[in-house]
Amino acid sequence: MSKTPPLVTPEALHALAEDLRVLTGRLRRRLREEAHVGDFTPSQVQVLGLLEREGPATVSALARAHGMRPQSMGETLAALKAAGLVSGAPDPNDGRQTVLSLTPAFRKKIKASRAAREDWLYRTIQTHFSPAEQQQLATGVDLLKRLVDS
Repeated sequence: MSKTPPLVTPEALHALAEDLRVLTGRLRRRLREEAHVGDFTPSQVQVLGLLEREGPATVSALARAHGMRPQSMGETLAALKAAGLVSGAPDPNDGRQTVLSLTPAFRKKIKASRAAREDWLYRTIQTHFSPAEQQQLATGVDLLKRLVDS
């Protein structure tokens, strides 16, 4: 019984993995440019993302989630509060703590930012790809979903 050779060599798969890593980084940067949401530090982006995904949280909970001291998280949150992105309210279970959440204005900004990025992607795909290429791209997106979910 003969063994069929792999369709893609290990070297080619390594090159593909590198290309995909570089390309996703470039796409992420390009989408950030299209978002027009401002300059945030990585820790600020993480905190904002966590508050959006998980909902309101205390300084202590945010610090634990990010593996940092509450004092350091307090500095990050102070900048976000000063920018009007995060607001606090007394914790109903422990009045000594504050529960932080995204402000309604920042939620609107997030929604507008996503719409701008999706609009850029839509226009770019529509104007730079043929219908056949758009179908290939859709297939590629399905493959990327499987990659992320694996």
